[in-house]
Amino acid sequence: MSPKRPIPDGPISLKKLAAHLGLDSTTVSVVLNEVPGRSIPQVTRDRIKAAAAKFNYRPSFLARSLRSRKTLTIGILAPELGDGYHTQVLGGIGDHLMEAGYFYFTAHHRHRKDLVEEYSQMLLARGVEALISIDTNLEHGYPVPVASVAGHQSVAGVTNIVLDHRFAAELTLTHLYSLGHRRIAFMRGQPFSSDSDERWHSLVQAAREIGITIHPELVVQLSRDIWTPELGYPVIQQLLASTRDFTAVISFNDISAIGAICALQDFGMRVPEDVSVIGFDDISAAAFNSPKLTTIRQPLSNMGRIAAQCVLNQIHQSEGFRKQITVEPELIVRESTGMVAPATAGRNRRTRTANANSRTGHSDS
Repeated sequence: MSPKRPIPDGPISLKKLAAHLGLDSTTVSVVLNEVPGRSIPQVTRDRIKAAAAKFNYRPSFLARSLRSRKTLTIGILAPELGDGYHTQVLGGIGDHLMEAGYFYFTAHHRHRKDLVEEYSQMLLARGVEALISIDTNLEHGYPVPVASVAGHQSVAGVTNIVLDHRFAAELTLTHLYSLGHRRIAFMRGQPFSSDSDERWHSLVQAAREIGITIHPELVVQLSRDIWTPELGYPVIQQLLASTRDFTAVISFNDISAIGAICALQDFGMRVPEDVSVIGFDDISAAAFNSPKLTTIRQPLSNMGRIAAQCVLNQIHQSEGFRKQITVEPELIVRESTGMVAPATAGRNRRTRTANANSRTGHSDS
């Protein structure tokens, strides 16, 4: 065994550490990277680890990744990071990857197509082994496994993790119909949101089958790229400026539902005594709003875990490619929906009669 050599100043390299110990670089690398199946005496292993600890040596992650072709890293694309929906899905992904020993990079793109493309390529250049997208419209496949939470586009090599929106629409409308609601205001999602079209078409179909008429004057459109209650506040304000002839509001999501409730209350209306409001997602804030929000629960954290496990299965080749995985929604009834009050129904009938008379030139007097 060669005598120990002094360690030069500066960052310690594998070669410097091996020279200091008088050992071959390969032997030191095998011990510090815990390569199995190599017969190295325990006393030598202990000496190598003690020297590495003394000089604060860490194996090069990049070098190890190049050798194994594994980075144990996943890339995640999301529109933004401050909203309950996205953060709950992201939390499920992160928890599952952490338990599996994987690291992840997250990039938020604000629904900008150029950034979706740019960031996905940047993540791939950094060696991610798979991509997971949340509420992101992907336009093409990638050379790694991909799972898309709330993805509705059929893209080669992309597994879509989606909610059963048809069942969610049935739960929503059946609940309100059973409470006596017939004049219902509908809030459509922003055009850039992945779920918007699927959720709307499902509501239209379910309304037709249940026997609920969707009145065009009671349909409002969200358009702003924000994720606070301010999303739903102005559209309900505008609706109230033109009519109060509705007894319920179906919101696109919980954030917009909380804004809708605030707009109704500022207008002097009570929820649910005058107008019922139902949300969608069941984010954490839904149970702490006043009134507590009735909503359709998406298993957001679990959807994130499913997406993470999906790409891990493909990385490890333990499961074949699946084009779509569908999860079930659940109706969570709290305080923001209730029976149509007789006074409200009567008031709305009088409002409709007055509006009809004003159009024909007649009066009730």
